[in-house]
Amino acid sequence: MNPGIWYAIGAYGLWGLLPVYWKWLQHVPAVQLMSHRVVWSFAFLCAFLALTGRWSRFRAAIGDRRVLRVHLITAALIGINWLIYVWAVNAGFIVETSLGYFINPLLSVALGVVFLRERLRPLQWAAVGVAAVGVLYLTFIYGAFPWIALTLALAFGFYGLVKKTAPLGSLYGLTLETGILLPLTLAYLFLSEARGKGVFLHTGLLTDLLLVGAGPVTAVPLLLFAAAAQRIPLSLVGILQYIAPTLQFLLGVLVYHEPFPPARFIGFSLVWAALAILALDAGLTRRARILGEPQRHRGHGEPQN
Repeated sequence: MNPGIWYAIGAYGLWGLLPVYWKWLQHVPAVQLMSHRVVWSFAFLCAFLALTGRWSRFRAAIGDRRVLRVHLITAALIGINWLIYVWAVNAGFIVETSLGYFINPLLSVALGVVFLRERLRPLQWAAVGVAAVGVLYLTFIYGAFPWIALTLALAFGFYGLVKKTAPLGSLYGLTLETGILLPLTLAYLFLSEARGKGVFLHTGLLTDLLLVGAGPVTAVPLLLFAAAAQRIPLSLVGILQYIAPTLQFLLGVLVYHEPFPPARFIGFSLVWAALAILALDAGLTRRARILGEPQRHRGHGEPQN
């Protein structure tokens, strides 16, 4: 089997199991937890760049003002996503976070239409429409807007949209983004400490180790994903990405026993059906492209009259 497939499975498997890690830290306030995630992620990524001899290239890459402007936006978006995610997991909304990441590919398609003037194929329109019905149905049965799922999907969707034109790759980009967030998160942690509300070094060695471990836990899946993206087609990466929200969903229902009544299952089923339509469209499009390429190649090679 292509090693890239294993890298992708490892990346999405770790992302899918991440709620277990944050649950071990549910006694830590969400803003502190997110702040430690930023601090230790930045430290881990800087150490990785230094050890692999990439630090000088990273410093050269971030010297452009345009680079900083673009990644100021992505830093804000990833910060919002991380904060809502760790809060939601520890507040008992793992199932709803999984919904956000199920919706994300469909939302990315819609954002491409609005902001990149992309044209959707009929099956893509059908997928977006079915997903929209599913979200409206869930809103109706909840009696409230599923804001956690949609905030996560929107933040990550816009993050991906901006990253399409961002000058840095995923490794350098996340290092810069955590570096941009670093002063604000350090200031918050020092303020919490001054007020006697800091957790780090005050609640036991295990908590301290887990907070420091938030750095590699965040960065390692990213490195695996980057390695996978270099080795396998993006269409296959797109299929494997559903490992993460599926694991999150199963954790929420089977391990943490979050409520999942039949009415809620109907709404999720509509979203899953939309994803199946999207996957079908991607498969048919790829098949048509593969079948068409030899014909185009032969056509170009034939002598003209």
